[in-house]
Amino acid sequence: MFKESKIQKTMSSSSNQQNMITQGTSFVGDLISEAGFRIEGNVNGTIKTSGKVVVGKTGVINGTLEGVNADFEGGFSGKLKLSGTLTLKASAYVEGEVEVVKLAVEPGATFNANCSMKGGVKELNKGEQQKIISKSEKTA
Repeated sequence: MFKESKIQKTMSSSSNQQNMITQGTSFVGDLISEAGFRIEGNVNGTIKTSGKVVVGKTGVINGTLEGVNADFEGGFSGKLKLSGTLTLKASAYVEGEVEVVKLAVEPGATFNANCSMKGGVKELNKGEQQKIISKSEKTA
């Protein structure tokens, strides 16, 4: 009935779509999606996505956010775990536990969180560690 190429196009285009929680909307529960989110309302619960999350000035998340990248202009309170970049605009307010690879904070943003940066630290093999120790002993 459908050609395979049409089905594949439909499936690939659905990952480019974005979910939206508009201003004046409150959601309580868990949201799981491959597509990204734009949040202008309130979410109390867990959001898991492989897409980008954008929280506008009127948006607030209380709970857990797991994803790749996120841009905040609004508020967040809870546990935030990203495998990519967290960008905080000047109006952003973030508190809780944050685990990211990259962090960008504009002046004016509020960031009250325990933050751990993952993926940026490279392991040294024993030979490199010895060279560093030897150099530091010579200079001391």
